[in-house]
Amino acid sequence: MSWSAWLGLVAVLLAGFLLYRTLSGYSLGQLADSISTIPIWRLGAALGFAAASYACLTVFDYLALRYVKHPLPYPKAALTSFSALSLGHSIGFSGLSSGAIRYRFYSRWGLSIGEVAKLVLFCGTTVALGMIALGGIALLLESEAATELTGFGRASVVALGAACLASLAIYLALAAWVRKPLKFRKWEIEMPSLRLALAQVGIGAANFACVAACLHQTISAFAEVPYVTVAAAFIIANTAALLAHVPGGLGVIEAVVVHLISQDGVIAAVLVFRFVYFLVPLAVGAVTFGIAELVLRRKAASAS
Repeated sequence: MSWSAWLGLVAVLLAGFLLYRTLSGYSLGQLADSISTIPIWRLGAALGFAAASYACLTVFDYLALRYVKHPLPYPKAALTSFSALSLGHSIGFSGLSSGAIRYRFYSRWGLSIGEVAKLVLFCGTTVALGMIALGGIALLLESEAATELTGFGRASVVALGAACLASLAIYLALAAWVRKPLKFRKWEIEMPSLRLALAQVGIGAANFACVAACLHQTISAFAEVPYVTVAAAFIIANTAALLAHVPGGLGVIEAVVVHLISQDGVIAAVLVFRFVYFLVPLAVGAVTFGIAELVLRRKAASAS
């Protein structure tokens, strides 16, 4: 059995363990009670927004493959992205864990380790751009709500929102005018084309808008909270989770959202959100990854 086959087996077993570990943090009674409290139409809407978010994430990879000048058909990008991120969200250190799974797939289709590294960096940048875009818009549109949420003065909130959008403008300007790689110490960063950069900002913001909408649907079953307030709270919580490198933001997202939106039922709402956005994709992703491994290994064996 080759080392790559062992890697695939370990990844499948790890996915199963992660699903067990995450579920063991909650009793079945907690999950059942929380889910049964939410109207079926809101649960369906939350699932729909979660699916839309993961669809956006597949476009991250599709664009990144064009950035590294190794385009692949969308189904291959979608399979790789969903497998990598549905598992990577729960493993922690998402860039590394999802990068390893991406390399597992893309190396079969001709990408080098350097190209996969550039692809992961591009996807990570798209995540950051999406957070900055949605965060900036939320801060400017609902500056009063953001002031209450963060404790900052209104002028500081508006300035921060403007700075977010200004940073996006700078990124797009660099993409439009800079053709040579940007050098930083020993590293060189090649800017994407303006068309790719605009797509990054758009799809990145759409992704986080969908995730925030998923959380908003679960919270709305328990409390009346404006969507923009939920979006701002989620951006803050997600930033904290990324910095902590906690698998799936476990505990971090709950703590930050409950602190920022201190209303009855928010804990139950976040629990349902975690079930919808992390656990359901983790279960589907583990099965998808396992089936893909079997199919691709059989194809490789028959080809040789």
